[in-house]
Amino acid sequence: MNNRLIALIVAFLTLFTSFTAYADDEEEDKEKEEKVDYRPTINGTIRAKYEYQPEISKGRFQVRNARVSITGNVAKTVSYKAEIDLSDEGQIKMLDAFARWKPINNGSFTIGQMRVPFTIDAHRSPHQQYFANRSFIAKQVGNVRDVGATIGYTFDPAFPITLEAGIFNGSGLTNQKDFWSGQINFSAKAQFQFTDEINFVLSVQKIRPDSINIYMYDAGITWKWNNWTAEAEFLHKVYAGDSFNSVQSVNAFVNYDFMIRKKLLHKISALARFDYMGDHSDGTLNEQRQLYITDYERKRLTVGATFSIAKPFRADLRLNYENYFYNDGAQIQVSEQDKIVAEVMIRF
Repeated sequence: MNNRLIALIVAFLTLFTSFTAYADDEEEDKEKEEKVDYRPTINGTIRAKYEYQPEISKGRFQVRNARVSITGNVAKTVSYKAEIDLSDEGQIKMLDAFARWKPINNGSFTIGQMRVPFTIDAHRSPHQQYFANRSFIAKQVGNVRDVGATIGYTFDPAFPITLEAGIFNGSGLTNQKDFWSGQINFSAKAQFQFTDEINFVLSVQKIRPDSINIYMYDAGITWKWNNWTAEAEFLHKVYAGDSFNSVQSVNAFVNYDFMIRKKLLHKISALARFDYMGDHSDGTLNEQRQLYITDYERKRLTVGATFSIAKPFRADLRLNYENYFYNDGAQIQVSEQDKIVAEVMIRF
């Protein structure tokens, strides 16, 4: 077995056992112990939209997501989550399926299929997105889910810091049964909540979708003040052995909320986004066993408005216009062109 892999597994297990030992040493006050609710909680997200592309004078209806998730507790410190999407662009996909143990208040151990601790925008669930369509970082460049195990811990020396790290298959969700690897695939993320308004995130990830290692480095900052939200994120992607040119990707947006708080309308949000990605390979090899361009370089400017229906049920009407910019010679996919998008998002 690869020595580096052995070393990483030993380090991970050492950290895990230290984690366990620390948990065993904690004193429990049974008189103040909170009651555990073992009833499962069911949530769901439905996103239905209409897109029109002026360049080809054609449109389409689409159910982008129809997600259902079940979360709950089986013990005071043990919880679970199972989430399935009944219509992820028309396909059924199992998304989350993990068990989580919290032996201490600020720490957790998670094993299963999950969102990996990497990036800001790729880590958002569909109901948390600001725009109808995801950024290039979230959709093409940044990896989102995998199968593995993570350890997370939050502490507060001067401001809250959340650390998450894990080891994963590195192949994504679709190739688990026959995927055996001697490689070290990992992801790690650190969040620094400097103030109530400013959150800074650093993350790193290594994957191996085929036979070439890919390393990704991401940094981003989110600023919230009164009704304003602004965010900027940069991702750098490197392919081992100079097998493909490194890729840079940027996502930046600003959002302003006009609070209405009427019976049927909670707020109206005005927002704008700029995102960019260079010529990109998803890591799979062609017939010549070489990496190739799966997504051509592009820029995009998105403007729009979101109409949020009053709580307790969250319902958004998202209206966006996307303007794409390509270099000469780029192969443009039909769905990746200028478009007008009207989307209804329901979260229950």
